Formats: sequence, structure tokens, C-alpha cells
Amino acid sequence: MRLADLLDESVVKLGLESVDKEECIEEMVELLVRSGCLSDRQMALDALFSREKIGSTGIGNGVAIPHAKSGCVEKLTAALGVSLEGIEFDAIDGQEAHLVFLLLADPQRPGPHVAALAEVARLLQLPGFYRKIVSAKTPEEVLEIISEEE
Repeated sequence: MRLADLLDESVVKLGLESVDKEECIEEMVELLVRSGCLSDRQMALDALFSREKIGSTGIGNGVAIPHAKSGCVEKLTAALGVSLEGIEFDAIDGQEAHLVFLLLADPQRPGPHVAALAEVARLLQLPGFYRKIVSAKTPEEVLEIISEEE
């Protein structure tokens, strides 16, 4: 599973404007709608907000990975956002999220979803990866960093 294969410039946003996880999820779903990756905004939001009710996807260390399975996508779909100010995501460690990976998966095909979560976790363990991504100046630079590490 390569995240670089799921992302392009249209679904990478530097300078997220959100201040809390609900706004962030809405902002990132809008990226997917505008890029043509997602046709049913409300179905996606319902799935993601339902998943957040189970437990926050703010994993700590400045990272959040909102994810859900929904019939609104036919294949694994992703977006990535960076917030310089930080977004309140109810993370375990109480830190605001500066790096947000959003994943939506087809409920009939859970394998790619699990593989993508594992790949995000692997990348985040690489020394300097987080810092490089949150310091990137353009979506192209973000994609380049991810491609170099995969």
C-alpha cells in the first residue's frame, strides 16, 4: 500500500483553517468532493462522525487519522491536511493535531483500509517525517516527501 498512490495535489491542503475536529473533517471531505473523489458528502460525514463517537482518531504527537468505512466510496480514498495553528482533536496526549490523514474505505474491501492505516503508522515512525511534512511549503513537496519514504 502506497499512500502516494492515493494522494494528489487536489487532496492535500496546507493551511487547514479548522479549529476543531468536526470542522476539520468537514474541510477535508470538501477537498474530496471538489477533487471528484467523493460524490456523497453527507454519507461520508455521517460515517466519519460515527467513527469519532467510538473514540477520537487523534492519535497524539500532533497527528490525527480520521477514518471510516462508507458506501460513498468504491475504493480507498484519502486526503491529507496540515494545520500550523493546530486543531483540537481530543487526542490521547491532549496535543492539538497539526497533521491530519483522512481515509474513507469501501466496507466490502477492508484490506486496503487496514494497509493504509499501517502505512501511515510506519511513515510516522520514520525520523524527521512528521517535521518534514508539517514544514512543507506546497502540496507537491508533501507528495515528494511521501514518495521518497515509500
